[in-house]
Amino acid sequence: MKEYKPQEIESKWQGVWSEKKVFETPQYSDKKKYYALVMFPYPSGTLHVGHVKNYVIGDIVARYKRMQGYNVLHPFGYDAFGLPAENAAIAHKIHPKKWTLDNINVIRGQIKKIGISYDWNREVITCTEDYYKWTQWVFLKLYEAGLAYKKPGAVNWCPSCQTVLANEQVKDGKCERCGTTVTMKYLEQWYFKITDYAEKLLEGLDRLPGWPEHVKTMQRNWIGKSTGAEVDFPVDGMDRKIRIFTTRPDTIYGVTFMAIAPESPLVMELVTEDKKKEVEEFLAKVALEDRFKRTSVEAKKEGVFLGRYAINPLTNEKIPIYVANYILYEYGTGAIMAVPAHDQRDYDFAKTYNLPIKQVIKPKDGEWNINERPYEEEGIMINSGPFDGLESSKGIEEVTKYIEEKGFGKKSVQYKLRDWLISRQRYWGAPIPIVYCEKCGIVPVPEKDLPVRLPENVEFLPTGQSPLTLSEEFKHTTCPKCGGPAHREVETMDTFVDSSWYFLRYVNPKLDDKPFESDDVNYWLPVDQYIGGVEHAVLHLLYSRFITKVLHDLGYLKFDEPFENLFTQGMIYKDGWKMSKSKGNVVSPDDMINKYGADTLRMYILFMAPPEKDAEWNDAGIDGVNRFIKRLWNNYYKILDIINSNDTKNENEFGKEEKNLRRKLHAMIKKIKEDIEGGFKFNTAIAGLMEFNNQLSDYLENTKSPNKKLLREIAEKVVLILSPFAPHMAEEMWHDLGKETLIVEEKWPEYDPEALKEDELTIVVQVNGKVRGKITVPADASEEEIKNRAVENAGKFLEGKTIVNTIYVKGKLVNIVIK
Repeated sequence: MKEYKPQEIESKWQGVWSEKKVFETPQYSDKKKYYALVMFPYPSGTLHVGHVKNYVIGDIVARYKRMQGYNVLHPFGYDAFGLPAENAAIAHKIHPKKWTLDNINVIRGQIKKIGISYDWNREVITCTEDYYKWTQWVFLKLYEAGLAYKKPGAVNWCPSCQTVLANEQVKDGKCERCGTTVTMKYLEQWYFKITDYAEKLLEGLDRLPGWPEHVKTMQRNWIGKSTGAEVDFPVDGMDRKIRIFTTRPDTIYGVTFMAIAPESPLVMELVTEDKKKEVEEFLAKVALEDRFKRTSVEAKKEGVFLGRYAINPLTNEKIPIYVANYILYEYGTGAIMAVPAHDQRDYDFAKTYNLPIKQVIKPKDGEWNINERPYEEEGIMINSGPFDGLESSKGIEEVTKYIEEKGFGKKSVQYKLRDWLISRQRYWGAPIPIVYCEKCGIVPVPEKDLPVRLPENVEFLPTGQSPLTLSEEFKHTTCPKCGGPAHREVETMDTFVDSSWYFLRYVNPKLDDKPFESDDVNYWLPVDQYIGGVEHAVLHLLYSRFITKVLHDLGYLKFDEPFENLFTQGMIYKDGWKMSKSKGNVVSPDDMINKYGADTLRMYILFMAPPEKDAEWNDAGIDGVNRFIKRLWNNYYKILDIINSNDTKNENEFGKEEKNLRRKLHAMIKKIKEDIEGGFKFNTAIAGLMEFNNQLSDYLENTKSPNKKLLREIAEKVVLILSPFAPHMAEEMWHDLGKETLIVEEKWPEYDPEALKEDELTIVVQVNGKVRGKITVPADASEEEIKNRAVENAGKFLEGKTIVNTIYVKGKLVNIVIK
């Protein structure tokens, strides 16, 4: 019998696939298109099996769809700009370009050894000029549309990485990259106006039934739509108003103080001279605090009176104005009307500073002791002048209407979403295509002059300013508009800009006069199946949707959502932890391939758990899958020996055992298709293969003269089913079956409904609901025959009784009702 030698087999068939270019995708085809895409990796080093899970899932989908007759686009690339390369370059005294490209070469080799069916002809690398030229083009298109702008303001600053972070890159007050506590800094920065698309981004989520609901919820919460009112509170003694936004205008009669965020310019504008020193000391103290922790419900509420009062426009009451540590400058207007009776944080502040607490909402049923805790729910308005007695929902509507009529404010919709801060003070990123001219001001680089090349001879130690400021050659240029002296923008773009459009570039990766051909992109997109980690829900996925919608509105795309279906895979853990070099728990795919072969690794990764769930790596588990593969291999070559033998007995006759085994074969084919199409249940699909292999083993061991016709059908069908999961051994088996085609080009097998029909049925016999026996009847027996057989079978339980009714549940049971 032929020995299973996975490394030889895998190397052989990977060579054949490459030589015959079987995974290179034609741009157009008579076949229906299918775009299968996995999120591309950051090339920060070698891959571990946790990374491989993503790619194997994508490969099963791509191979399955090819076998179903689709023209499949399945490309790969690298998200190659970013801080890790720059930090590694500093640590290892190597240029980030070399470090990145060296890692890419290693990863590419690893992926090829796993047998992933990528069209390598479409590979993209975001740090190459032929890619970032078009990232710069995307920037220019947004700039021309008024969606890219520069403004000064308070930004998140990572002292360790020495760069600005977008809100989305701050997790619990810390840099998501290095874990350092984030501080505030005032800088002039470039932004994309994603807030202009807040409503479109929300609306689009309702048109994505193929996305997990929890991911859509994460995006909705991040966008954070709130409906309420903007109200102007005049400042007593000044020609100045403080505008606030509230979702609860029904509580406006309960305002007892105003609170302003420490970062707001309003603070120093309003503070009186006698309070200035105290306020400045407070601001200095707050600047050192973690602003995300200080604004949490649990944090101590602190502030300083500014020495001024505002006027409540509805009551004309004077209310003190404070700077308070729990107010966020980014949300709403950066100032609030404080209603301590109906908001926990306002309540805590009022208690600390002995401020009045005025109840203006009461529960619909019962009373509430406002001195013990605030009442934050909706209810009935009280102490609210003409609005007393209104339910909150009606009160919100009526108070807002009154505010508009009196000119005190207006109905408003606000979003928690802030504009996307895209400039970074680091080297390894796409230069922003802008020049500054004393005569012309801000001037975009003309498209014909792209790319603005990233110079390689730059010192990139983090100093707090962009390393490109140190390159005189890069910095000094001429103005594209007037030809006079000018200097370039020295900051680079956030790497999320690179990844916000890469799925479009795969369609025309070698095009040099435009980023993509609109007709080609409109044929291939949206992506039919996108696969990647849920950690990208409010970063990459939101940004990609935004850029797609902008390009759609500018006329480049016919679609406005990039990913029709999204699957978020679970992580692989080892020793209870996510795999990482620092934890020392990384499992190398190379080691597993050298020991077991790529097909075993692929199947174990898929068999561990449902693919959307996290799973714990277990060495005994991969041993078990390897044993299954060897048993399947041995059974297959036993079958080949039998069908190639001279014994011609039982060629066409199917006995009871053959019919039963064929029924199980077609039941497996049916179930595995349902498993793949019904939520990527690859683990249960592989379990189905294992179960059938056990049934096949029993047949081969216990049947003296196995049926060649049946075995030939099993050999063909099983290897076709196996091929997306273990493609190398499937190709070898197919070839040894005498087939001249490649299995990757074959059709997925369909089950035979006739084969699933039972010759006989086992029927449970019940008397008054209690099981009293079983009968076996021909599958085509009539209901009357089955009832009669059941009565015969239950004879001793019926003696001396009267049969009241006989109930037949088709194909399952007969219940005889007696008295």
